[in-house]
Amino acid sequence: MKHPCTEVFTTAAVQSPCVPASRPWVLAATILGSSMAFIDSTIVNVAMPALQSTLHATVVDVQWVIESYGLFLSALILVGGALGDSVGRRAMFLLGIVGFALASVGCGFSSTIRTLLIWRSVQGIAAAALVPGSLAIISACFDEQSRGKAIGTWAGFTTITTALGPVLGGWLIEHVSWHWIFFINVPLAALALVISFWHVPESRNPDSRSIDWLGASIATVGLAALIYGFLSSSTLGWVHFRVIASLIFGVGALAVFILVEKNATAPMVPLKLFQVSTFSGANLLTLFLYAALGIFFFMFPLNLIQIQKYSATATGAAALPMILLMFLLSRWSGGLISRYGSKVPLIVGPLIAAVGFLLFAVPGVRAQYWIAFFPAFVVLGVGMAITVAPLTTVVMNSVGPERAGAASGINNAVARVAGVLAVAVLGALMTAAFAHSLRQSLVTLNLNADIVRHLDSNLAMLGNLDAPSGTDKATALAIRSRIAEAFVFGFRLIAVLCAVLAIASAVVARWKMPSHTSSSVQDFRRAQAAD
Repeated sequence: MKHPCTEVFTTAAVQSPCVPASRPWVLAATILGSSMAFIDSTIVNVAMPALQSTLHATVVDVQWVIESYGLFLSALILVGGALGDSVGRRAMFLLGIVGFALASVGCGFSSTIRTLLIWRSVQGIAAAALVPGSLAIISACFDEQSRGKAIGTWAGFTTITTALGPVLGGWLIEHVSWHWIFFINVPLAALALVISFWHVPESRNPDSRSIDWLGASIATVGLAALIYGFLSSSTLGWVHFRVIASLIFGVGALAVFILVEKNATAPMVPLKLFQVSTFSGANLLTLFLYAALGIFFFMFPLNLIQIQKYSATATGAAALPMILLMFLLSRWSGGLISRYGSKVPLIVGPLIAAVGFLLFAVPGVRAQYWIAFFPAFVVLGVGMAITVAPLTTVVMNSVGPERAGAASGINNAVARVAGVLAVAVLGALMTAAFAHSLRQSLVTLNLNADIVRHLDSNLAMLGNLDAPSGTDKATALAIRSRIAEAFVFGFRLIAVLCAVLAIASAVVARWKMPSHTSSSVQDFRRAQAAD
């Protein structure tokens, strides 16, 4: 799933664009490089059931597989862009490609969950150089007349590769092994490197400032502590010392981060931008809506594979209607803001998305795709298509062209942080709901104490939980039925909460979005004058 300002994460333009003959090659290199990062942000979701089975992992373990990548990417993406301006955009892009390829090989050869987590973290760090670097290179190599079309081409191709990634990943998982979902990055990286060495020129921003390493370090540590606290609550309980200490430390670190950014000479996150009502509202809307998307696309593959018994390939293809709708309607939705202003589409879009989420709460066990899930994806896709382009436009227009790069970078980071925190917080809620429902339903089976202890001690397996070996066939079937029903109960709760978050996004739009784009620019000018 693309984040709202991914397509416009650009920094200050270089003094002169590259030669026209190199531009198609520049586009090819940046599409190949950034596609790796986008594919690996979604393809692993399809692999979660396979990771649980082969690595004997709990749902908390596979949450960390997702979270470790998102944590470092979201915390360091602004630093990656700033480093590109300073030491060279091509150099950072190449470093990101090499690092991502090596980390992908490490992920592919991982035989334990701990090793996989280490290499996923390295992937996230490398992606923080790839994502801003690719668009900064496009911004530097294309002049103002051709830049918009180039970014649109980049966005279209990366959308396609992001959509096809889970389908290809599902096929590889089903017919080869989950290890190969990481190895497919190697040829992409090799091709991107060859093209970059021959055709991508180096560029820098002569006005670049120092890197906010202190802010980046505090943000990373604070987010990691919060994620650890929420994820550990599923196994340790909310009153455990480590859980409480981690949450307190995480909140404290993020409070310190705000103080550091407020007093930094070159802050990673310029807090003055949040004085602009439209900009702060757009980011709050992003936080709510992308939190809903983050937890939904974490839980949905588990539902399809473990409960609905879909194949990995079918699971990877399940969301294609939504992604294709967003791709096909993006040009149309981009014109909505000029016709209706920002408020109307940013209210209507999230409300339609909320209906889509609610439709996902309807199906039970063994639901048919075309009846149960396809209509929900169509509605969700329409809602997101109406939302994303106007949201991007609002973010960019709210602070003026001179701060557009910082604005898009912050909004991108907010979207990624929203997903990371949602998987941690709502993932813990899902585990609690599953445990409550399963315990309630198992009472009617009159199981012996050993079976109950086995199930109770492995609740973090969620849909991968099974009766202990040696259980008679009839009892095992009854237990599996209760496990499926408990998972659906928890999934329905998550779907409803996703709808609530989408509705909250619409409320924010009603409260904070201007009726006309020009008023947001005036808001920014007034904030500047006040400083």
